[in-house]
Amino acid sequence: MSNIGESQVWNGRIFSEGWKAAKGGTHDVIEPATGERIGVIGTGSPEDIDNAVVSATKAQAAWAATPFDQRAAILREAARLLKERAPEINEWNVRECGSTRPKAEWELHATFEQLQMAAAIPMQPDGALYPSAMPGRINICRQVPIGVVGVIAPWNFPILLGMRSVAPALALGNAVVLKPDTQSGVAGGLLLAKVFEDAGLPAGVLHVIPGGPAAGDALVRHPKVGMISFTGSTAVGRAIGEICGRMLKKVALELGGNNAIVVLEDADIEAATSNGAWGSFLHQGQICMQTGRHLVHRSIAQQYAQRLAERARNLAVGNPAKDPVHLGPLINQKQLDRIDNIVQQSVSEGATVLAGGKHVGLFYEPTVLAGVKPGMPAYEQEIFGPIAPITVFDTDEEAIDLVNSSEYGLAAAIHTQSMSRGLAMSSRVRVGMVHVNDQTVNNEFHVPFGGMGASGNGGRFGGPANVHEFTQTQWVSLMDKPIQYPF
Repeated sequence: MSNIGESQVWNGRIFSEGWKAAKGGTHDVIEPATGERIGVIGTGSPEDIDNAVVSATKAQAAWAATPFDQRAAILREAARLLKERAPEINEWNVRECGSTRPKAEWELHATFEQLQMAAAIPMQPDGALYPSAMPGRINICRQVPIGVVGVIAPWNFPILLGMRSVAPALALGNAVVLKPDTQSGVAGGLLLAKVFEDAGLPAGVLHVIPGGPAAGDALVRHPKVGMISFTGSTAVGRAIGEICGRMLKKVALELGGNNAIVVLEDADIEAATSNGAWGSFLHQGQICMQTGRHLVHRSIAQQYAQRLAERARNLAVGNPAKDPVHLGPLINQKQLDRIDNIVQQSVSEGATVLAGGKHVGLFYEPTVLAGVKPGMPAYEQEIFGPIAPITVFDTDEEAIDLVNSSEYGLAAAIHTQSMSRGLAMSSRVRVGMVHVNDQTVNNEFHVPFGGMGASGNGGRFGGPANVHEFTQTQWVSLMDKPIQYPF
């Protein structure tokens, strides 16, 4: 198949005060489903990053001073253009990232909602009036832009997870340098840059530079970048956190997860297995909120496992650009090898394959593992693939201990016919998000999103949480007449 982006303005380029060649060269866009080259992107070097940050620093002050309604209008126009260009953007999400069409369509709509939410932020109160013990003093605490925000976005939900930071950061008066992964540089970067350019965003306010670790490191270490928003693996997030800590730089880390669905003995088996299948197999399991552990009460474990395996066997795997499949390809061979190694090693330690466990090329079958115990790779590790490991428990206390045994703390789900029982358990599990009678993969644009422990540093995205995430607090006190001190 031919290079479907060869006639586009972004072909082989980056976006940094217009479209230009990258000093870091170019990178072929490879379709995971076929292995074919479908495009070329520019890849940023540390020099490209430095030039972008210097440009963003110069442009930021004027952007912050732009009246809020004008900033909001540009974001609303970007949202409109995103919807208008949905066919093109969705096609790239399918071809470049291995997304199924329903997943791509959902992601684009969720990103549209993120933009609309961000457009509403600038008209909200940006401060508070505090009382003073000093007669005649007025105390104002207000939120002010950070300056330049560096956003490092992943390849799995590249449009949504990039825009989750880019849109509110821009709305609040920051300039942004976005570094998408090279595996999603078109869908998660260059197409979005074109949307903002055509929406009327002033030059220099947004830079989009796909790149690898060297570009990311340059962005994190740049002294003029006031904040890093990173979504990705815990290992890389720890390294970024260390650098930002030494530089006293604000950092938001949304990292990995080993998320559990807890199925109590009174759960609805049909509903619970439906939720478990969706949580484990959606987008080939390549989601930080993926249901990586199925903790099931012993009395229903066999029934749950059999039904979940039936659901897995009924899912179609194939090329999402050609067929209406449930699962597309994994993103690359390295990911497939890692996932298959987790499965095979767990089986060698006593786990049983009830469905799947095989692959052709990058297409890995939805897999159900029974008899998974703590200590096995399928229990301990973040799988990031279409694997559903089942572990049995006997009591609520044991279930809570199992959930909390992971260093991760992103999301959990609890299935029970008693909402009060689910609510009581939710307060005892150390995760940032708990869903009773639902599954672990959930996102609402206006609700604070984030994890605990190895899943993040407490940063939150969504609604009012964005205001504090992408600004600094400034205290201003005012008096009509100066104070006379005894000195």
